[in-house]
Amino acid sequence: MATSPSLRTALAMFVLAGMCLSSLDATAKYLVVDHSLFLIVWARYVGQMLVVTPFAWQRGGHRFWRTSRLRLHLVRSGFLLLATLLFFAGLRFLPLAEGSSIMYLAPVFVALLSWPVLGERTTARSHVATAFGFIGALILLRPGSNVLHPAALLVLGAALCNALYQMLTRKLLDENPHTTLFYSGIVGAVALSLALPWVWDAHLATWREAGFLVLLGLFSGLGHFLITGAYLRAPAALLTPFMYVQLVWATTYGHVLFGQWPDRWSFVGMGIIAVSGLLLALRHRPR
Repeated sequence: MATSPSLRTALAMFVLAGMCLSSLDATAKYLVVDHSLFLIVWARYVGQMLVVTPFAWQRGGHRFWRTSRLRLHLVRSGFLLLATLLFFAGLRFLPLAEGSSIMYLAPVFVALLSWPVLGERTTARSHVATAFGFIGALILLRPGSNVLHPAALLVLGAALCNALYQMLTRKLLDENPHTTLFYSGIVGAVALSLALPWVWDAHLATWREAGFLVLLGLFSGLGHFLITGAYLRAPAALLTPFMYVQLVWATTYGHVLFGQWPDRWSFVGMGIIAVSGLLLALRHRPR
């Protein structure tokens, strides 16, 4: 069956979004070694807001920011901020590919928390996929691996926060998607902007370092813009499998930029986590 032009456009946007977000992670990993974590995360969220706010305004109208569920939006946005802080902090010590793979445990945490938080009963397939996800994590965190580091706990915490972010997103499915998109980064942008005088890094005064901050914001904003555009053009169930193409980008960036290449068992663990997350993500089809 022929692929519609709208679907082809959506797939291209989704894959390009994955490249942008992997580029964001690689740039953050490069900067976080020598610069303030909070400043890097600030640039990421300000860039996101600068790109998505005009888009939300243009698509959602001048009342795009109006909502009767402000508290839920802000809590959700706070979880996303915390996930970013923990993930970037962990990337300071962990390889990019393996660290990114741990983040894909988020669907596993969603499956575990669906009953106590959302009241959703899980299926036998969900239990099997969850078990596989943890097996993949154990393989990655095996003794002697590059991921067996205390910083792995930070990335596991980031995956948990990302899961809570996803679960709150499902509680907002009746909201205008452009409103939800706008509030996704609002806590990070506002809170870190207020803290900026105390976290500013004098080393970023050079054009080169400032340029990396601009790249962070550009990759973040463009990535979220492309993801939203893709979901507006095609069903999420068709796009979700292509989310794991990001692992290819992360592995490539890790090797080219940082000289990090996963060993055989790390590839096995990454693959198991990807399959587990894919099965769970397809069951919980996001908006």
